[in-house]
Amino acid sequence: MSVHDFAARRITGEEQSLSEFAGFVLLIVNTASKCGFTPQYRELQQLYDKYHERGLEILGFPCNQFGGQEPGSEDEILEFCQVRYGVTFPMFSKTKVKGPNAHPLFQYLSREAPGIFGQAIKWNFTKFLINREGRVVRRFAPATKPEQLEREIESILQE
Repeated sequence: MSVHDFAARRITGEEQSLSEFAGFVLLIVNTASKCGFTPQYRELQQLYDKYHERGLEILGFPCNQFGGQEPGSEDEILEFCQVRYGVTFPMFSKTKVKGPNAHPLFQYLSREAPGIFGQAIKWNFTKFLINREGRVVRRFAPATKPEQLEREIESILQE
């Protein structure tokens, strides 16, 4: 099994198979617009701008499960990300990332890369780094700044 075995709904409504990202290095992030970590959108976009041509895709999954910090509609979320932070990387629909109703993708990610609280996702902006074959390489905590991932992203892009 790999990330490529899953599908998710884009924020614009269409279903997308993650197999379309086969051959790319992925950074999958659960996001929120009203969180102390929200400025990471800017840093994520900087990573995307720097490494996209070399094969990095960042996939943003808004989530309202942590303190209700993603209350807006999908149109509002998309507009906020684009206008406030210039986000151009793929954004997906609001997604449950923890608990019994978590999206199967996040159940898989959490199993493959447990964190400090085991499989549970701690908060917004938890990051999962995925290699070109769709395998989870590592989980990063919400407080880990996207720029701190550059060395590992570079290494995987060169594989």
